[in-house]
Amino acid sequence: MSDREADFREFVGARMESLRGLAYLTCGDWQVAEDAVLSALAKLYAKWNRVENPDAYARTAVVRAAIDETRRPWWRREQSRSHAMPDAPVPDDATRAVDERLRMREALDGLPARQRAVLVLRFLEGLSVQQTAEALRCPEGTVKVYTARGLDALRRILGTEWEAVHETAV
Repeated sequence: MSDREADFREFVGARMESLRGLAYLTCGDWQVAEDAVLSALAKLYAKWNRVENPDAYARTAVVRAAIDETRRPWWRREQSRSHAMPDAPVPDDATRAVDERLRMREALDGLPARQRAVLVLRFLEGLSVQQTAEALRCPEGTVKVYTARGLDALRRILGTEWEAVHETAV
């Protein structure tokens, strides 16, 4: 095995799970997320020696691939809802945090793909406005607008239920 292949394998081993999580939060489907990550890594491997920042390249490629997958016409027709959990009363124990994450995941699913990608990159990956703009290849103003609109939409979707949960938790 060459040094190039060993370096690439090490990179994939270290970043695979975080890239899958990023793709999942961008598109909302584990199978599509896996496809997006594998597609992005295949492109990265072909350019491995020429890419200066493989983390940034992989992150950008994964988000773009996940967004592209959600734009395909079959996505709207054949999207599986079997992973959706029914609403159920939650006892006051550690399951509250899980329930909160599920509600947030469902709320993120209600956003357009680009807004969801901006929010995931900004708040999950911790990127700045400039880094997010570079990753999505759009102006910084667009990132700011998508951030504001996405957060506004999340507030509307989550509504008073989210505020009530956080007020009782504090």
